[in-house]
Amino acid sequence: MTTLQSFIGGSWIGADAGQALKSAIDGHIVTHTHADRLDFAEAVTYARKSGVPALMAMDFQARAQCLKALAKYLMERKEQLYAISHHSGATRVDSWIDIEGGAGTLFAYASMGSRELPSGNLVHEGPAIPLSKKGGFAGTHILVPRGGLAVHINAFNFPIWGMLEKFAPTFLAGMPCIIKPATATSYVTEAAVRILHESGLLPAGSLQLIIGSTGDLLDRLDGQDVVTFTGSADTAAKLRVTPNLIRNSVPFTAEADSLNCAILAPDVTPDDEEFDLFVKEVAREMTVKAGQKCTAIRRIIVPQNRIDAVAERLSARLAKVVVGDPSKEGVKMGALASHAQFEDVASRVDALLQSSELLFRGEAQFVGDNVAEGAFFAPTLLKSRDPHAEGGAHDIEAFGPVSTLMGYADIDEAVALAARGKGSLVSTLVTKDPLVAAKVVPAAAAWHGRVHVLDREAAVESTGHGSPLPQLKHGGPGRAGGGEELGGLRAVKHYLQRTAVQGSPTMLSAITGEYVRGAKVIETEVHPFRRHFEELQIGESLLTHRRTVTEADLVNFGCLSGDHFYMHFDEIAAKESQFGKRIAHGYFVLSAAAGLFVSPGVGPVLANYGLDTLRFVSPVGIGDTIRARLTCKRKIDQGKQSSLGTPQGVVAWDVEVTNQNDELVASYDILTLVAKRG
Repeated sequence: MTTLQSFIGGSWIGADAGQALKSAIDGHIVTHTHADRLDFAEAVTYARKSGVPALMAMDFQARAQCLKALAKYLMERKEQLYAISHHSGATRVDSWIDIEGGAGTLFAYASMGSRELPSGNLVHEGPAIPLSKKGGFAGTHILVPRGGLAVHINAFNFPIWGMLEKFAPTFLAGMPCIIKPATATSYVTEAAVRILHESGLLPAGSLQLIIGSTGDLLDRLDGQDVVTFTGSADTAAKLRVTPNLIRNSVPFTAEADSLNCAILAPDVTPDDEEFDLFVKEVAREMTVKAGQKCTAIRRIIVPQNRIDAVAERLSARLAKVVVGDPSKEGVKMGALASHAQFEDVASRVDALLQSSELLFRGEAQFVGDNVAEGAFFAPTLLKSRDPHAEGGAHDIEAFGPVSTLMGYADIDEAVALAARGKGSLVSTLVTKDPLVAAKVVPAAAAWHGRVHVLDREAAVESTGHGSPLPQLKHGGPGRAGGGEELGGLRAVKHYLQRTAVQGSPTMLSAITGEYVRGAKVIETEVHPFRRHFEELQIGESLLTHRRTVTEADLVNFGCLSGDHFYMHFDEIAAKESQFGKRIAHGYFVLSAAAGLFVSPGVGPVLANYGLDTLRFVSPVGIGDTIRARLTCKRKIDQGKQSSLGTPQGVVAWDVEVTNQNDELVASYDILTLVAKRG
């Protein structure tokens, strides 16, 4: 029998057996934690001295590619993790969420980083803001790596996904992390970390693992570091006030278990498809991971005249759920993660029964061998006697397959009951009526981190109430911890330092690595479109020749495009408009500008794939003369090739179109793919 090991200072540590960790299915000992004491000073030093430099030797794009490679490596070895995850009581579906959902999060952040982050290790949060009349002084914001480390303290229910949802944005931000999984399922996390380490892809010091207590780790952190926590609200409250964290203003983010709810709107009848969708969603959230999800539905809020119908259909659905050893055919729900968790859930149900009545409890005959020694808990449905009373389902959470039904008189009361949870990660509203959704969601949003609106249209592709997605925030106010995880690049920015920078446009361009209008430009005899990616310099610019707009231009463009809007063709109406004259099509101005600055011959520019920040600033009339300035604004090396195998990078060009008075008439960025000489 093996003993789990911590991965600290580049070494696996742990020889002496400590606490026994039992299978949630039959109670046999799966493994032990280690009894060896850890040197947390070494862990912190290793992260600072090895992890930070190793990550900073890469840039955002390189780290994004590394995340993608790690995800592929993990997926190739997923069956090893499924076999281990089985001991935690998880079904194949439960483990899929944890294992492949975790790898999917790595893939998602790799993609977001590749698409949305620059080359280098500085993010410019532009545009720059002029701070003077003549334009010689401006300000902007930049985001840079903090230079510290992140400590992630995770919950037992998702030992892999819970680690990777935090690791991915931390790694992308260039911050090494120390992972502390919950002890009960730490053997699953340790297996995943071993695979990641064995890949050889992780920079030294970028990921460390603690099995067991964090000891004095939090006392060794400083203001450049970050702590995140996922788990119970009570533990979050204790950790949040750690004296050293307060003294050094160490950012602390909590994502706590919450009393999430599902609301059935009054417009839905038992004959509607949405009614069955509601019942199905509640049943799924009660039974997936045996209800051990921070997003699980704990409160079922329905119209008073629908309570009996919901109770009947939900009980019938829960009665079909086969509970037992997930390896046995037909089993749909496994065990709680540990025997300690079983005792906790049982005591919470007893407390809930003080204010509720039991509507349904599943069969206690569980499928499998030696399951009497397992941590199985049957699905349990309660009904609140008084939804407005203190305590009960609004305050007590049984972290298992347990939910409480409660009724409301009107939709305003439903929203008020939802708020009684004192802050939740997610709520679901099931309705057919868009007007109901438009009324409920803004009111509910103040108390919920995410609102999932479900109807028959969304149900076809909905990822469900309980599925946090990398692109959207995961977190909630109040009892839910007040933190935000995931949420696309918002999560990455949480681990970066935002700083305001002031100076001349030329200095801001040099600092940000991005052309800022008003900065000095580089003009050469070579057209910028003739430069390969490596040769282009930020600020390299072309001021074009001029073109006078004629009536024939408007007529021809109108006939070509089919755009015969009155402002371009009706002399009388145009004179009565705010412009006082006929004006050129905005898209004609763009087309004419392109004709001024393009270099038509075959060259390094491979494709134009879009415009950003387009604004038509001033009208262009017949007889006006325009010209354009094209400037290399930003370069991003994503390490990609064209379909023909040509290495290429992304170049953003700043375009200013001006008239004969040097007034800006159009402003935008062009995005192009530019070949590398190599």
